[in-house]
Amino acid sequence: MGRPSGRRRLPERIASRLVTAWIKRHPAPLGAALAITVGAFLLRVVSGVGFANYDTLYALAWGGQLSRGELPAYAVPIAPTPHPLIEALGLVLSPLGPRAVEDVTVALAFLALAACGWVVYALGSRWFGRAAGALAALVLLTRVPILSYGVRAYVDLPYMLLLLSALLVESRRPRAGVPVLALLALAGLLRPEAWAFSALYWAYLMIPNTRSAERSAAPATVRGRGEIVRLTLLAAAGPLIWVLSDLLITGDPLWSLTNTRNTASTLHRIRGIADVPEYVPRRIGEILRPPVLAGAALGGMLSLLWLRRRAVPGAIAGVLAVAVFAAFAALGLPINTRYAFLTAAILCIFFGAGVFGWLRLASGDRRRRWWMAGAALVLAAFLAYAPSQYRSAHHELDNLGGQQRIEGDLLALVDDRSITLRCGPVGVSNHAPVPLLALYLKTSPRNVVSPESGSITSGVYVDPASREVEQGYVLDKRDPHAPASVPAGFAAVKTNRSWLIFRRCR
Repeated sequence: MGRPSGRRRLPERIASRLVTAWIKRHPAPLGAALAITVGAFLLRVVSGVGFANYDTLYALAWGGQLSRGELPAYAVPIAPTPHPLIEALGLVLSPLGPRAVEDVTVALAFLALAACGWVVYALGSRWFGRAAGALAALVLLTRVPILSYGVRAYVDLPYMLLLLSALLVESRRPRAGVPVLALLALAGLLRPEAWAFSALYWAYLMIPNTRSAERSAAPATVRGRGEIVRLTLLAAAGPLIWVLSDLLITGDPLWSLTNTRNTASTLHRIRGIADVPEYVPRRIGEILRPPVLAGAALGGMLSLLWLRRRAVPGAIAGVLAVAVFAAFAALGLPINTRYAFLTAAILCIFFGAGVFGWLRLASGDRRRRWWMAGAALVLAAFLAYAPSQYRSAHHELDNLGGQQRIEGDLLALVDDRSITLRCGPVGVSNHAPVPLLALYLKTSPRNVVSPESGSITSGVYVDPASREVEQGYVLDKRDPHAPASVPAGFAAVKTNRSWLIFRRCR
C-alpha cells in the first residue's frame, strides 16, 4: 500500500491543530479532568473494593422500574429516602443491563470522590495557597468515613461535590448566579438540605450589589424582572421536581419527608433538636478525628485574625453547613455521620490553613513564627495519629471487601438462574439484599420479600450459609429485625460458600 495522500491527511492535521490549540487555551480544565481521572483510578486500586450501597441500589432499581413503565415501589418496609437524580441515572442506564448499571454507578462514584479532593484542593489553594490545598485534599480523601461511603457509591459524595463546586464557582466569580444555582439544583435532587442553600444564595443575589457600585462610583446593580424570575425558578427547581416526583409516584407530595422520619423512628436513629448539641459535633469528630479538628481550629482562628479576607468565605460556608445540618435534624431527620461531610470538607481546608497558612503572610512578618510553631505541633500530632488512621481504614476496607464477596456470591446464583421469579417471589432473611436482587432480577422490590414485609409460600428462599454471612451481611447490626427461617415445604437446590438456596414451585 502506498502512503496516505495529502488530502486524506489534511483532516487529521486540522483536528490535531484544533486539539492542540484547545489544550493551550484551556489547560486548567484538562489538568483537572486528568487529575480527577487518575485520582479515581488510584483510589479504586488502593481501596481494592467498590460496589453500590443499599440506598443507591434502591434508587437504581426504582429507575429500572421507570424504564419498564412501572411506578417505583417506594412503600417497601425499610426502604430509603428516594433520590430523584440517581433514579434518573438508573432509568438512563437501564438498557445496558443491571451489572453495567452498577459498574457505571460505582465508576462515577470514584470519580466523584476524586473530584471532591480536587475541588477541596482548588478552594484551599485559592484561599490559603497550594500547600494548604494539597494537604486539605489529602486529609479529606484519607478520612475513613468519607473513603468508606465513597467506595460504596453513597449519594452523599456527589452531593458534597456539587456543593463544593458551587462554592468554588462563587469564590472565583462572586455573585455568579446561574451556574451556582444550577449546581445547587442538582444537589437538591440528591439531598433536600441543598434546598436551604439555594434559598439562602437566592436571597443573597436579590440584595443590590452596593460593594461593586462603591468601587466604580456607579449606581448599585438592580436585577431585572426577567432575571429575577429565572433565578427564582432555578432556585426552586430542586424542591419542585422532588415534590412533583413524590406526588406523581405516591400521591403524597411530602412522601420523602414523612417516610424518612418514619424509617428513622423504626430504626431508632438519633434525631431531633434535643440531640443536635451533643451529636452534631460528635459526627464531625468521627470523620476528622482530634488532630485534624485541632488543626482546623488553629487554622480557623489564625486565618480569621490575620488573613480575614481569605478566610471569611470558608468560615461563612462552614457556619451555614452546620446550621443547615442542625436545622434538618430539628425537623426529625436522622443525625447521620455522612450528613456532616460538607462541614468536614471545609474544616479540612482550615486544617490546611493551620499547617501552611503562614505562607500567605509577608516573609518579614513576625506573626509567621507563632503560626509556624502552632503548625509544627499540629503536624506532629497529625503524623503521630496517621498509623491509627491507616489501621482504621484498612480494617474498614477489609470489612467492605467481605461484603462485596458475599454480594458476588449472591449474584453468581442470579447469573446461573438458581435465583429466579419463575416459581414466585424471592424470600430473604433480612432486608439488606432486597434492592440488589430487585435490580439484578429486573423486578419490583415488592417481589423480594424480607421478614419485615411478610413471608412466602412458594418461590425461592435465600438463606445465609454461615453465621459469618448472617451477621456480616446486614444493613446495620443495630437495626431491629424480625426472626427468619426457611419456609415450610421448601427444598434445598443450590449452595455456595455464602448462600443456601431453597425452592418450592406450585
